[in-house]
Amino acid sequence: MCDAISERLEQTGSAIPGNIFLVGMMGAGKTSVGRVLAKRLNKVFYDSDHVIEDRTGVKIPVIFEIEGESGFRHRESAILDELTAQDEIVLATGGGAILAQDNRNRLRTRGTVVYLRASVKDLLNRTRHDKNRPLLQTADPRVRLNELYELRDPLYREVAHVTIDTGNQSLATLVSRLHQALENYRDRAAASKDQSQCKP
Repeated sequence: MCDAISERLEQTGSAIPGNIFLVGMMGAGKTSVGRVLAKRLNKVFYDSDHVIEDRTGVKIPVIFEIEGESGFRHRESAILDELTAQDEIVLATGGGAILAQDNRNRLRTRGTVVYLRASVKDLLNRTRHDKNRPLLQTADPRVRLNELYELRDPLYREVAHVTIDTGNQSLATLVSRLHQALENYRDRAAASKDQSQCKP
């Protein structure tokens, strides 16, 4: 084993360098997890939906009502391009942010992407009374969630470097598990990079 590998791992310690982008379905916990993770890692936290609302002065459902989903997605892509260009941030993305190939490319290449995966049952329980999710304002939110999950899950998997099942656990436990998973990913990436550099 090349000495540079052990040296690199010793130097990085417990720090998680670079940006961390959280993806997943609405109700997966991206905002809650992101806030706590950012504080733990001493990074700046952003929620792309909240940034859009702050910039426009209205809630997401109003944007959907006036501009349609396509208008919202255009705004979302512009905000994602801006935010992912920053350094040392934790970003909670909207559930549909991964629908556009350009968004997936930006997320994948500008930071470490974490997929917070939750079951449809858990997602339904968490979003049941939330009126700020325009895609779920239907007669049968469970059917709609199933449709969205089947469409989006492969895209979340495609873009993610790390996947964490949220399950029924406390926020503190989930963030601790995610922190450990990120450290493991960092160490594997560093070892792989140094191994390639050591080859004659």
